[in-house]
Amino acid sequence: MESMTGPMGVPARTAPGRAPGTAPLDEEPLLRLRGISKRFGAVQALYGVDLDLPRAKVTALCGDNGAGKSVLTKTIAGIHEPDHGQISWEGRPVTIRTPNDASALGIETVYQDLALADNLDIVQNMFLGRERMSGIFLNEDSMERAAAQTLAELRVTTVRSIRQPVATLSGGQRQAVAVAKAVMWNSKLVMLDEPTAALGVAQTRMVLDLIKRLKDHGLAVMVISHNLNDVFEVADRVAVLRLGRMVAQADISTLDRESVVDYMTTGVSSRVVPGPTSQRPEA
Repeated sequence: MESMTGPMGVPARTAPGRAPGTAPLDEEPLLRLRGISKRFGAVQALYGVDLDLPRAKVTALCGDNGAGKSVLTKTIAGIHEPDHGQISWEGRPVTIRTPNDASALGIETVYQDLALADNLDIVQNMFLGRERMSGIFLNEDSMERAAAQTLAELRVTTVRSIRQPVATLSGGQRQAVAVAKAVMWNSKLVMLDEPTAALGVAQTRMVLDLIKRLKDHGLAVMVISHNLNDVFEVADRVAVLRLGRMVAQADISTLDRESVVDYMTTGVSSRVVPGPTSQRPEA
């Protein structure tokens, strides 16, 4: 999907009724948010947020602490219901009130704490709460085959055994198991919250490669990250929140690290990314 922004990622002029940096109607994204607002008591967390998440693309959601990234993510995941605005999924309006509503659509979220049970093995974690049964008994063979197939498709090859306890895994391996758990349920959109936080260099590389493979499998991916090196490694698009407002959406090629920091800290950027067609963006 082509970016609807100027060369610097500053939203270019668009047709009336369409937010800057979002897709035209003939380029329907998998998930489309329009005018999403959320208030908690006296605190307004989101102000009329627009966001597009296209298929087979990695969209990085960036912003400083308190920008509203977690609230927006949890709104998509069905934990918070928006006060105002519209959510469209595959071109049709939907209402997401609960995590079950999100899962039924094909939306899965991997939070920073991963929500894995250390005392259970990989297969048990991947099917936790969704166990396959054969009569009154667990269908262990079916679950093992499905878990092994999902890990193989994502090229997760560093685990010794799918029956080893999660407590014995490295940080990168744990992240891989959490992602595999998310994608094995006919997922179409996977949201990853700070997936490389507290990981070493080798483990970070493993997770970034895994994110690229999700895109290659046709999934829409949203990565919430403070690490701009990771963002520019894997993202196709960048969306920046500041104080609850979406201040920029742009193709990654129209941005550099300094301009993203500008948007995060001030809400605007006048930087021009060097290139053969560099020019100052339209106001």
